[in-house]
Amino acid sequence: MTSAGDAPARGVLLITVDSLRADALGPHTPTLRDLARRGTSFETAIAGGNWTPFSFPDLLGARPVFADAATPGPAADPTLAEALSAAGVETTGVNAGNGFLTEYYGYDRGFDEFESFLDGARTPIGRFLTTHPTVNGWVQYLGWPLGSAAAKLRGRERRHAVDTSHLHALERRAFATLDRVGDDADERPFFLWVHYMDAHTPYVPAPRHVRAVTDGEVGSLQTLLGHVRAGLGKEVDEDTLRTLRALYDASVRQIDESVERLLETLTEAGVRDETTVVLAGDHGEEFLDHGHLAHYPKLYDELVRVPLVVDHPGAPARREESAVPLRDVPPTVCDALGVTPPAAFAGESLLPTVVDGEAPARGPVASLALRGETVTSQPIPRRLDDGTPLVSARTARWTYIRGPDGGVRVFDRDADPGEHDPVDPASVPAETLADLERVADDRLALLDGATAATGGADHGDDGEAPAEIERRLEALGYR
Repeated sequence: MTSAGDAPARGVLLITVDSLRADALGPHTPTLRDLARRGTSFETAIAGGNWTPFSFPDLLGARPVFADAATPGPAADPTLAEALSAAGVETTGVNAGNGFLTEYYGYDRGFDEFESFLDGARTPIGRFLTTHPTVNGWVQYLGWPLGSAAAKLRGRERRHAVDTSHLHALERRAFATLDRVGDDADERPFFLWVHYMDAHTPYVPAPRHVRAVTDGEVGSLQTLLGHVRAGLGKEVDEDTLRTLRALYDASVRQIDESVERLLETLTEAGVRDETTVVLAGDHGEEFLDHGHLAHYPKLYDELVRVPLVVDHPGAPARREESAVPLRDVPPTVCDALGVTPPAAFAGESLLPTVVDGEAPARGPVASLALRGETVTSQPIPRRLDDGTPLVSARTARWTYIRGPDGGVRVFDRDADPGEHDPVDPASVPAETLADLERVADDRLALLDGATAATGGADHGDDGEAPAEIERRLEALGYR
């Protein structure tokens, strides 16, 4: 039974969105915004780090990244899917092509069905387009009239001019799972995880979404110029920055429409009112908020504060300001399904907050990043010793960041929501500062075990990942 005493849900739909900033939900995302209004919106949800492999050990694993191994990936303890599968829950995972969320890194563990949509390109042209999604997008866009005409001759309808993020394939797999759930006479509990990649660089949404979020002010030429300048590493001026942010917002709008179709299918399957829907960003995205684009190794709000919504059957709408970590998602999912979370889970269920309004007593929440000479704007650390750690700790009001050199900056987000003007740490209430320092120390101390580990989880070896994974990572800008 759930900790809040409510009846378990029939199923859980966990929707994760790559690079989804906390402020990404707005007028252009009516479905996601309505979901946040209908459920409990956790306004200070904090990711475990600034990159997918730093945040997903919290979201689908049991403990934070580098808890038991010097490479990123879920800990050796049971994952969320493994815990649910052992309890008889049907588990399906659908990842739209993020190479870090694959079998190679252990994210298929516990899923009855798992699809990561890695490319199977065998021709040189196919491999080139796979690793250059911006070019791929423009090829699709320019070929849209011919492709649309060909589709009509076959009696089909093409919804979008551009699909470089496996959006349609993801939907088909998710719809098939939900249709099967609806037809299941035994009403076996289910868990469906879907991960969207549209909001990740290089932002290649369908043009109609760009027109929608900019009222037609950003057209194909501005979009092309924005992609070219960013792709060539040119200095980003204000016009280019506005274009890139418009492309990002359009990409989130594209996700919003897809989520709408997911929820409609859930309703058509007859299980919407029995399903807990959880929405989470895995980390944020920067648009020169602190001097960079994408997700350079920093720990400011734009990179680690993300949307987190839990819409549980029968629970009232709420907004919760307390800081909570994404590692609370696995025990919350278990709780919603009436499954006892494994003792190894580092998080705590949020269902008492969702159902009964109990304020979560979490204290400061930590995040981790690595910075080094080989870790720049996009290349990502594959091992703990690839860089020097920096750590942050957050409450609903305060941000504490300790850099690789040990320097400390503290921000009062009530007075400085953009985290640009650090305060004197001596001005922070002594008990609060002590809590922030303790949480940061504890997070860094956890790395000592990973450094010393000789066994534990196998998150990929020291060599090259399989070619199809490397191609997908290169497409995302990771080298």
